[in-house]
Amino acid sequence: MDQLEQRLGYTFTDRSKLETALTHSSYANESPKTRHSNERLEFLGDAVLGFCAAKTICRLYPDMPEGGLTRLRAELVCEASLHQVALRLGLGEYIHLGKNEQCNGGRTRTSILADCVEAVIAAIFLDGGLACAERFIEANILCDIRAGRRPARTDYKTQLQELLQRSGGAAPVYTIVGESGPDHDKTFTASVALHDGATARGEGKSKKEAEQAAARAALEKLES
Repeated sequence: MDQLEQRLGYTFTDRSKLETALTHSSYANESPKTRHSNERLEFLGDAVLGFCAAKTICRLYPDMPEGGLTRLRAELVCEASLHQVALRLGLGEYIHLGKNEQCNGGRTRTSILADCVEAVIAAIFLDGGLACAERFIEANILCDIRAGRRPARTDYKTQLQELLQRSGGAAPVYTIVGESGPDHDKTFTASVALHDGATARGEGKSKKEAEQAAARAALEKLES
């Protein structure tokens, strides 16, 4: 934990909050002594991150319209962006996973690592307050935008929506149409419907991941 705290740039007063942030539901389900997974922290961290990102981009881009701010925030806090942050911090080394999840590559799974980043943000927020959480976010997630660099465009849902808007079409509609596998290792299938009646599908280990895959498939179909 000492090494991880150095990577995070924050020393916890109550390390149990960090432990919870690193506990995946698959581990909590297999360990009777573990009371909580990081799911509730993930929920809180998502809100804290969204607020801090909105605050920063409003300050950096005072003339950008609301639609542009919304898209830029989505790019900054999307699953792919948070996955890269988790890789840089090496969070995969520290996550507590159930046996099956660990054997199935959970330590490198995009959705698990991205969710863990949000949970860590919440843990810092609860332990040290908003200022500490904001420092972590600015140092690890908003660093490029603060340096004048726009994030890489890896949010396929945003790209698809913008493409349809430019062509005068309605917003795409996403539906989870299937799920398979045990609770600790589910695969979700998402379908996206476009304004012209066309559809595309994608799969992922989370609903967000499946929707991104469906959006990517739709983009490939539209651009082919």
